[in-house]
Amino acid sequence: MNIEVRRNSEGIIIEVAGRLDTTTAPTLEKTINENINDTKNLILDLKELKYISSAGLRVLLSTQKKMQKNGSMKVINV
Repeated sequence: MNIEVRRNSEGIIIEVAGRLDTTTAPTLEKTINENINDTKNLILDLKELKYISSAGLRVLLSTQKKMQKNGSMKVINV
């Protein structure tokens, strides 16, 4: 799995490529948690994601719960 984090004036864009499964989900969760502290807008771009397991879905759901308190989260290119 590859993760690319970009910042712009509107917030953070995190692009995820490859497989998001039990072994890679903790890496994505750590990356997200390190980057969303002061963010009002988070965009997860899954255009290059080939597979997502329930562990990956759990990361997306927990991130959504955190972002509901801070701002908004969008998942694009599903």
